[in-house]
Amino acid sequence: MGKRAVPVHSGKDRTRAAEAGASVERRETALEKTDRNWNDLLQELRVLQTGIQILTGFLLTLPFQPRFRELSPAQILVYLALVVMSVLITALLMSAVVMHRTFFQRRIKSELVRSSDALLRITIVLVGLILIGTLSLIFDLVLGAGAGLFAGASLTAVLTVLWGFLPRLIRRRALHRRGG
Repeated sequence: MGKRAVPVHSGKDRTRAAEAGASVERRETALEKTDRNWNDLLQELRVLQTGIQILTGFLLTLPFQPRFRELSPAQILVYLALVVMSVLITALLMSAVVMHRTFFQRRIKSELVRSSDALLRITIVLVGLILIGTLSLIFDLVLGAGAGLFAGASLTAVLTVLWGFLPRLIRRRALHRRGG
């Protein structure tokens, strides 16, 4: 049998519901839910933005390294594709801010949340690709093309499990436990 939802009215009720293992209903308006979702999205955007800024900075320093001249034409193409992807990811991350400015005080925050969610999903895919490409390029430069391909394929498998299968598995188990 599933656990019964317990209406929450105070901090004590929340504590009792949590201790009893019951699910806790949120008492929030549609606007409060939209605000909460927007704040959650902003946190995710901040994490991604910091990571991609560091990666972009790393990529932008490579042409100034003496060994950069030794790259093959294929390696240079991969490098340039990674730089373009990094800049595209930065633009996608910034677009949520631009939309916020455009939508500001227009009472369409729910559209902002939906649009930003879609952009964030695209961004996550591109981040995965840039991570795979960067790892592949580094292994290619250090150990050779075979090692680069192996490293890229290995990271593809890991990201597929961590970002694809695992969240769906956990979601399915949680929904099953909840009875939904």
